[in-house]
Amino acid sequence: MDMQTVPLYTTALGQAIVGDSRILLDELPDRSVNLVMTSPPFALQREKQYGNVDQAAYVEWLCTFAEKVYRVLTEDGSFVLDLGGAYQRQRPVRSLYNYRVLIKLCDELGFHLAEEFFWYNPAKLPSPIEWVNKRKIRAKDAVNTVWWLSKTDFPKANIRNVLVPYSDRMKQLQADPARYYTPKDRPSGHGIGSNFGTDNGGAIPSNLLQIANTESNSYYLRACKTAGIAGHPARFPQKLPAFFIEFLTNPGDLVVDIFAGSNTTGAAAEATNRTWLSFEENRAYLAASAFRFLSHAPLAEAAAMYDTLQSTTHPIHLDQLHQTRLDVA
Repeated sequence: MDMQTVPLYTTALGQAIVGDSRILLDELPDRSVNLVMTSPPFALQREKQYGNVDQAAYVEWLCTFAEKVYRVLTEDGSFVLDLGGAYQRQRPVRSLYNYRVLIKLCDELGFHLAEEFFWYNPAKLPSPIEWVNKRKIRAKDAVNTVWWLSKTDFPKANIRNVLVPYSDRMKQLQADPARYYTPKDRPSGHGIGSNFGTDNGGAIPSNLLQIANTESNSYYLRACKTAGIAGHPARFPQKLPAFFIEFLTNPGDLVVDIFAGSNTTGAAAEATNRTWLSFEENRAYLAASAFRFLSHAPLAEAAAMYDTLQSTTHPIHLDQLHQTRLDVA
């Protein structure tokens, strides 16, 4: 996808571009994007270094982006939005901002809620400190809402692309159906026949996605340390965008992240043979995100590339650098 704005870096399949995504989205043709997968700065009460917006203004702010997303999505495209929960200021009462976002997107902007997902991060630290750690009157907040939105009732989707391993019990049933299962009607009224034990290559996943956000020894963070910089403070694990990319797109489709951060969406798209665009206002964050595509390089070389990306006025083609290293070797 050609853009008027010069990218900071490119790969074989994608472009990472510094700028306000509301402006950058205007460069894309109508109905040209198959999936927008993103995790915007959350509406938290305390200002974070990655630039979150106050809850009172958040809904209107986020919808200025969503309006433009609607225009560029294909008719069967999807908009997947990861939003963390929050509490009201100085009260042990939950904010409804993420639900207000959803209602406005559907009631006013024309999106449909195809399905709600919940990302459970078992590695998440206890928070908020006041209500969970100190007063101990609330449970740990470990689930984000993930809204899967579409322009029609039937967006592109194929659950067969994201099947999960069968449970041990299901494997026993498939090995000896007569021993472990008798076809019958369930109390709920569902009739389950003899095909229940058929091996279809995996089980249908639920809308509760258990993905631990643990990246402590990743190449990305080791490269950040070598370069003397901090990693992006609000990264989501690559398995999260990968699930939706494989579920909702085909190889060759275009995936866009409008709040790229450390560009896990771009890395997931590249790994699954999708083209991608990633937009991020913070140049330093986007420069460091190149580490996700440089794992073939020694850490010192990756750190030097960060310095180059911070100062260059020309796009850096990371795939060409990779090929150069292979040719030299």
